[in-house]
Order: sequence, then structure tokens, then C-alpha cells
Amino acid sequence: MHGNDDSAPLAPPRYDLLVVGSANADLVVGVDRRPGPGETVLGSDLVVHPGGKGANQAVAAARLGARTALLARVGDDAHGRLLRASQQEAGVDTGGVLVGGAPTGVALITVDPSGDNSIVVSPGANARLTPEDIRAAGPLLASARVVSVQLEIPLDTVAETARALGSGARLVLNPSPPAPLPDEVLAACDPLVVNEHEARSILGEGAGSTPESWARGLTALGPRSVVITLGAEGALVCDTRGGAPVRVPSPRVDAVDTTGAGDAFTAALAWRLGLGEELEQAAAFAVRVGAAAVTRQGAQASFPTIEQVAAL
Repeated sequence: MHGNDDSAPLAPPRYDLLVVGSANADLVVGVDRRPGPGETVLGSDLVVHPGGKGANQAVAAARLGARTALLARVGDDAHGRLLRASQQEAGVDTGGVLVGGAPTGVALITVDPSGDNSIVVSPGANARLTPEDIRAAGPLLASARVVSVQLEIPLDTVAETARALGSGARLVLNPSPPAPLPDEVLAACDPLVVNEHEARSILGEGAGSTPESWARGLTALGPRSVVITLGAEGALVCDTRGGAPVRVPSPRVDAVDTTGAGDAFTAALAWRLGLGEELEQAAAFAVRVGAAAVTRQGAQASFPTIEQVAAL
């Protein structure tokens, strides 16, 4: 089932950003301590949040004012309705959100008083977003200036997305969770966006000890540009079209909750690249968005408006 009327004769609108990725319901329970094998512990009331890296990025971009669409798959269930409603409330076009095939993806999260968590993810419908779905969404991909993907959907689907980009469109990839990437996907990345853990995972033992060395190692794998997020230290950008790696500092803030900050950063970066900004300029804006996001609790609930970013 497709979320919109494919028979409509109007040409598709031009989106600043199309996010192709995951949509999960995050089911969170607080516990005094996490249970051991065979043990039962009592927890707090269940709280359900809309999540998933794809859905997070789409909401983050739309809240900033980007014309945003989401291509994802959810189940025909209450969690799927929650996710579509959260997207629509943020202003995301959900015409590309496919429904059915499996239950909505779910993250089961227990959190102890120290903030440490344990997470079990059931991909559900995310694992059923297929290359055929990407091909069927050709008009949607053709209407986007930038397409952002992550790895919470099948790698074959990510590769098909790279192949299906519209003329002049730009692919932004955050390889999370890390997985080996085909050469054709790496070559399409502009940029590849990683944190320290993802950079080290991709590069292996020869990664080196500095973000500059990671950037050189990653660009050698084929992407047109690389962005490495450095938490409170901001980010580092490296464009193969010229110039050495450049550090982009972050404003200093009191961090309350870092959940979803990487998704907010990547969405902001992708949007500004689509507006024609240079990589360093777009990253300077994105680190401000990420900094704003960590000052509030939650993932999607913490994503700032453009006015809140300007107030930092």
C-alpha cells in the first residue's frame, strides 16, 4: 500500500531533502537495575516515543524549515500510525511512507538510574523496505535535491537508493549501525557522515589516532567528501575536491541528553548542502543544530527550530 495517490497528474514537488530510512517506535522502561539471565525486575510505566534514524532525520530537517519527505516502511498498526502522525505534525511529506508487510519496527529500551541503557531492536517493517520500493518511488527520488540514508534498512536498498539518485542530486550517508559498504555506495557519498566509533569501525586497526587521520583514511575509500562528528568538539570536514581536513568548532552548551543529536546534525547538514552551501559552511550550521538538540531531553522532542538555533 502506498501512502499517496500515484495516479495524480501533477508533477512532484521539489524537496530540499528526501530521507530514505528507518522508522521505529521506541518503547522505554526505567528500571532500578537491568535484569540478569532468567530474572524479572519491575520497571516504570512504559513510554512510547517515535524514533528510528530515518524518521528522526526527517523530523529534524522539517522542524528547521526544510521541505522534507520520508521514504520508509511501517506496519499497519498503532506504532505505524504514531510514526506517521509525528512526521505530519513536524511538516514532513509522508506520501512515500509505505504501510504493511510486517509490524512496525520497535526498539525495546531499558534505562537504569545512571542513564545506562540496554536496547533490543526488532527491525520489523524496516527490513522489508526493498530495492523494488526504491525503484517504484522514482518520481520521489527525482524530485529531491539531497537524499539522506542510514543503515537501519537493508544494504541492498541503500545501494539501490545510490543508483536511483536524480540528476544532480547529492547522497548523504550515515553508516549507522556500521557495516561493510559496497564501492558503488562509497563512491556516491557526498558526504559520508560518521562519528568516532563508526570511523574506527570502517577503517579497522589502521585507523590512526586523530580525526584528521580518519578523514584521510575514509576519503581514500572513495567518498567525495567526509564529515566526522566529534561531540562537544564539533566536527571535522574533508572534501576530496581540494583542501586539507578542517575542524568546525561547536558552541559550548550544557548537555542534558545526546539522544538523536547525530540525526539532527546530519539532517541539518544535508539540508544546507541542498541549499548550495559549501561543506564547511553547512557543517558550521549543523554543529549548532546538534548543540541545541543536546540541551533538551529526548530525540525528536529535542530537535530545534531555526529560531532556537539562532538563539544559541
